[in-house]
Amino acid sequence: MDDRIIVDSILKDGRKNLFSLIMKNYGGMVFSKVLGITKNTEMAKDVTQTTFIHAFTSLHTWKGKDLGPWLAAIAAHEALNLIEKEKRKSAIDLFSVPVPMEEYSEEREERLQRLEKAIAELPQQDQEIVKLHYFHKMKTDEIALQLNLSQANVLVRLHRIREQLKKQLRYEYE
Repeated sequence: MDDRIIVDSILKDGRKNLFSLIMKNYGGMVFSKVLGITKNTEMAKDVTQTTFIHAFTSLHTWKGKDLGPWLAAIAAHEALNLIEKEKRKSAIDLFSVPVPMEEYSEEREERLQRLEKAIAELPQQDQEIVKLHYFHKMKTDEIALQLNLSQANVLVRLHRIREQLKKQLRYEYE
């Protein structure tokens, strides 16, 4: 059955069970595409499922003759989003590592002073982002609104700030 006929039957006639034909016809292609991106079988299975859920809910937006390229684009987008999400989740947040309450020590005090000094050497707006995010516990969308930046810009800057501070503090300890 032609893809256009299947989609029209799903959308116009409410024959949602026909979506299983789309999954049967394109499941292998979507899985292969995702596996090529993620290099992880379990992740590829999850993304394949997410791809078909996304495709089903967005089926009304599809315009074309062949679903293959459309599904491949959704699959690639979903896979890349998941990889990025996993990277963010696995990145060690310099400020979220719990610091055990310990007795005063000169070494601990020295580390804190180095961190404060490193933050003070940042450009003014980066210092403001650090203070708002870590000391005032503001979320990135709130910071973006307050500083008239995009949320994406705040996220990128926070990442660069962390990397800069890690590098600087590592350099000072060597």
